[in-house]
Amino acid sequence: MGKNDFLTPKAIANRIKAKGLQKLRWYCQMCQKQCRDENGFKCHCMSESHQRQMEVFGQNPNRIIDGYSEEFEQNFLELMKRSHRFSRVAATVVYNEFINDRHHVHMNSTQWATLTEFVKYLGRTGKCKERQKNKRIKADLAEEEKQEREIRKQIERAEQLLPPEQNRESEVEDSAARELKLESGVKVGFALGNSAKLASKEKTEAAKLVFEEPESDRGMKRKADGGGSKSALEELMREEEKKKEKINRKDYWLCEGIVVKVMSKALAEKGYYKQKGVVRKVIEKYVGEIEMLDSKHVLRIDQQELETVIPQIGSLVRIVNGAYRGSNARLLAVDTDKFCAKVQIEKGVYDGRVLKAVEYEDICKIVQ
Repeated sequence: MGKNDFLTPKAIANRIKAKGLQKLRWYCQMCQKQCRDENGFKCHCMSESHQRQMEVFGQNPNRIIDGYSEEFEQNFLELMKRSHRFSRVAATVVYNEFINDRHHVHMNSTQWATLTEFVKYLGRTGKCKERQKNKRIKADLAEEEKQEREIRKQIERAEQLLPPEQNRESEVEDSAARELKLESGVKVGFALGNSAKLASKEKTEAAKLVFEEPESDRGMKRKADGGGSKSALEELMREEEKKKEKINRKDYWLCEGIVVKVMSKALAEKGYYKQKGVVRKVIEKYVGEIEMLDSKHVLRIDQQELETVIPQIGSLVRIVNGAYRGSNARLLAVDTDKFCAKVQIEKGVYDGRVLKAVEYEDICKIVQ
């Protein structure tokens, strides 16, 4: 029996060692060769057969990597379907089961450098659901609620320090001939003339004099009433608004359950141009499956070819972008000149808060 025969102790020992899993960095996918240490891998890389395989790889590297990536993804998902079809399982558990086969497609030959990147890819394409993403969203909401509670506590403390507001009602609900004295000593009288227009004009001017205070008086009252505390609170709230705006302002706004308008001129021939539909599903954040309201046809359209819909005043809308992204609100008024709207948030942490200048692009009608 020769030194390197099949049944020699050394050959048997080598086969026993080769049965176990070795380090991934010492595996050559092109040659399907597993080395046991760094020196063995270095020697393999210098071999003539490996050099020939690398010449083949150099001719079209993208095609080869894409092929390995596709095969790796297919085998990985096939294993999940067989072993964990109806259960939630950690990606590392499936991966450890996957690599038990010595001849599997190794990850170092695919487009993904780590298992985390591969799992993120599956989540983006909708082939798997990431539980961690839901946890992160809940954590962000909890943090926002915590900050909102802190702001409310500070507002309550500041209001307790402010003096009670004086009742400034009435003195102006009497007859037209009554004279009013301002603090400055100026007398204002309502004169009744023959002309109705003159009387109404003088009443308006007199009302302005009575109810509108000079800027200096306003400043003095603001200081006396603790306006410094109010301005500090307002500044704090503005800073908080800026933080939320920076976090929640995204370049994508599609969400399920809103009514949108199709603005793609390429679909004009088929009768979908400027027609409305409901977003039934969002694909990779930027593409929506739109069910047309009239024909009930389902189209896949990019958000760049869609437009938000502003309903009638008093209807519910969804805030799709900005600081209060994801909140439902009631449409109170519309400013057609500035292309913005006034809404009041309903339910949730910010229930009752009124937003006075929300752009049309940031709100959208909710399907009823």
